[in-house]
Amino acid sequence: MSVKEIIRQRRSVRRYLDKPVEREKILVCLEAARLAPSADNVQPWRFLVIDDPQLKARFAKEVFSGIYYISKFAAKAPVLIMILARLDIIANRIGKQIQGVHFYLIDVGIAGEHIVLQAEELGLGTCWIGWFNSRKARKILKIPRRYKIVSLLSMGYYESKSRREQKRKNLDKIAWFNKIE
Repeated sequence: MSVKEIIRQRRSVRRYLDKPVEREKILVCLEAARLAPSADNVQPWRFLVIDDPQLKARFAKEVFSGIYYISKFAAKAPVLIMILARLDIIANRIGKQIQGVHFYLIDVGIAGEHIVLQAEELGLGTCWIGWFNSRKARKILKIPRRYKIVSLLSMGYYESKSRREQKRKNLDKIAWFNKIE
């Protein structure tokens, strides 16, 4: 399958089979993320894989409650991957002051998308999750302050996946050559 085919068929999956994901497949996805580029090769990404059913259930109950209930579908995913950033003084703190850009967010976004695309090739569905209680997540998983919680990915074998083409803007509306039109 070509990269273009993988990108075209990938969807945000919110319904998963009650079937564990093999650790080997998770490791292949994490290896894809490890190979991602980063600003000044800092490689700020860190990944905490939650695949123990009891821990995942307790975690999901806490972090997807209250105003975060919209993300509760992720509780049924066999795997949750917390994407963290270990911030580097040069590329992330000074670079942010000079450029006004949080480079670590770009870096972990690239690495996370490497996971997503690799998972798709392996027949696994994923969904980016940004709406969860990060304070409770930090407490439950005892995440040290030196790590910034950025996002979650749910992962598993999809129960169903929409095959309809997602509506996207035409290329001429989002990209230009040499001047903005």
